[in-house]
Amino acid sequence: MKIEVWSDIACPFCYIGKHHFETALARFSGRQAVRLEWKSFQLDPDLPKDTIYTDTYHYLAERKGLPIAQARDMTVRVAAMAKHAGVELNFERTVVANTWDAHRLLHMAQLRGVGNAMKEILFRAHFTEGKDISDRETLVALGESAGLEQAAITAMLNSDQYGYDVARDIQEARNIGARGVPFFVFDRKYAVSGAQPSEVFLETLEKAFETWKKENPNKPLDLAGGLTCRPDGDCD
Repeated sequence: MKIEVWSDIACPFCYIGKHHFETALARFSGRQAVRLEWKSFQLDPDLPKDTIYTDTYHYLAERKGLPIAQARDMTVRVAAMAKHAGVELNFERTVVANTWDAHRLLHMAQLRGVGNAMKEILFRAHFTEGKDISDRETLVALGESAGLEQAAITAMLNSDQYGYDVARDIQEARNIGARGVPFFVFDRKYAVSGAQPSEVFLETLEKAFETWKKENPNKPLDLAGGLTCRPDGDCD
């Protein structure tokens, strides 16, 4: 049973949602049948690749048109939510950067069977360790920690490899109606939007498992809504 997850590494709800989903998956009796695929999405695709923000609060305030204090309060609330999911969000250290190359690295990792580990490493590097995930030396080191070869990572980053795959994922998200992330699609029959509680993921897993392998591609996705981040800068 294929489960596809559209997310961006710069999305805090995506990190939280990943852990809620994994909690549900650990309780799911049919988990051995699950094949997880991470899909690319960019919340700020127009952020120049040579530009970074070392102050998350100023970035949020500038992008969303908010006072600095209000932007800071937003992150405090999200960090508290993350803590309950076992995730550390360190907004004081977070470096805001373009995630395109990080998504290419994730595609490379998936083809080598370490996609989920790579996704966790990228999330942790960005939100907890305060690393610049647009920096190529950083990406090489992160890829190596997931078991990828240094030379292969470097060659990929110095090319446009997997760029088409990233762009295709983003377009596909639009095609299926995903306007924000995280967005979980279960066997192309059901969908869960946002960092839902683990109980919602478990219920959807069980429901999708019951209809696994029953082909019905024209059936609309049964969507459960929740907290998402969108490219317009809003998270709710």
